Amino acid sequence: MVALAASLLFAGASLAADRVAGANETMNMEPGARSAALGSATMAVDGDYLGLVSNPHQLSSVRYLWASFSHTAYYEDTRYDFASAVIPLSEGQGLGISFARFGADDIPYIREGEPLPEGNDYNTLSYDDWMFSATWGRRLFNRFDLGVGFHLLYRDMDQTGWGFRGDASLRYRVVDELYVAGLLKGWTSSATTWESGEFEYSAPEFYLAASYSLPVAYLYGKLNLYWQGAGLLHREARALGYETDDDVGGRIWESPLDWLSGGRGGIEFAFDFGLSVRAGLSSFTTFKSVTAGAGLTIAKFLRVDYAFESHPVLSPVHRVSISVSPYLFAHAPKPEPEAARRGSVGSSLLGAEPDEPDEGPDSAAPQAASEAAPEGTAQPAGQADGQQASQTTSQPAGPAPEASAPQSPVVEESSDEVLEPAPSGGVYWEE
Repeated sequence: MVALAASLLFAGASLAADRVAGANETMNMEPGARSAALGSATMAVDGDYLGLVSNPHQLSSVRYLWASFSHTAYYEDTRYDFASAVIPLSEGQGLGISFARFGADDIPYIREGEPLPEGNDYNTLSYDDWMFSATWGRRLFNRFDLGVGFHLLYRDMDQTGWGFRGDASLRYRVVDELYVAGLLKGWTSSATTWESGEFEYSAPEFYLAASYSLPVAYLYGKLNLYWQGAGLLHREARALGYETDDDVGGRIWESPLDWLSGGRGGIEFAFDFGLSVRAGLSSFTTFKSVTAGAGLTIAKFLRVDYAFESHPVLSPVHRVSISVSPYLFAHAPKPEPEAARRGSVGSSLLGAEPDEPDEGPDSAAPQAASEAAPEGTAQPAGQADGQQASQTTSQPAGPAPEASAPQSPVVEESSDEVLEPAPSGGVYWEE
């Protein structure tokens, strides 16, 4: 109710507000090292619980309690610290809580009219953006995952202000290892109100993303590919070099190639023993936006990730994040859900288990006969139909009996003959 009331308040205020680009831009900053190393294609990355702001639908697959933390040192002692926790609510449903602070401390300044101080005796101030986020994800059907998020921002700068945004996302599993996702960012509009009484807002935007995983048994791991597109609804700046002449990118129906160049992506190879290596581009417009990193999972309950991010103009950024699961620290992993154990695509499409072979009385009879036979002996084919085969050990001397009736098959055994089953299920003799 609180989130709904806040969204209505800010949506109503936005009717009389100034439309700007990038209101509450702090909410769009990448916090997690794993997604940052993959070009910040956060919407496509599953299992990075520091990316809940852009990827709430991943909460539909959370099975354990996780606490995650990240730290990033930007330019001129600007820092970005982020913490999140995910809580499984039930099978196919989870809740995420995030808290972040972006800002700089001990910034020297001189009040208007004051003389220059001697030495380092400056007045200092701090600029801060504090963000709180609540996200929820749920599996709707066998192939659809829904995510919803509400984000609140408090800004303490030369004046204070409040910002709010609501997001919604949907992910679809095309096949077992191929996913596509969509994010409607700011469906409530991204609105900000300042202490001065000024209101600003940014219109909603829609994004697409995709991911694909390919097991590589020869290298004992899995290859993961991630892609996230540019915004579909509005024109946006795409040049990272801050050129103002041609830095506005077209929408997909205006220039599809230009829209594709505004995307981002990454590649990851995750070894079975817990090591992952990653690389990506945070913008397809230039190779100077290359990203790289690595991650290590220790004893299943601890994950450590590192990312390096380059920029065509600004200095590189190093990012570190860590995730801990208290449940996995004290318990063994839970068994996989029934749906995850189904390996065939057909069974997952129909949502049913594969048919078991029919075991009627006719199929049970040969099995019972074989179990009744002593170990190391074979039975003629006629015995499977209920006829008892007779075996002769010695015949008395004298005339042969008159053939008044058909005789049962006679099998003469000797110590030199061994009866063994053939590979095809039959019987053959070996001298």
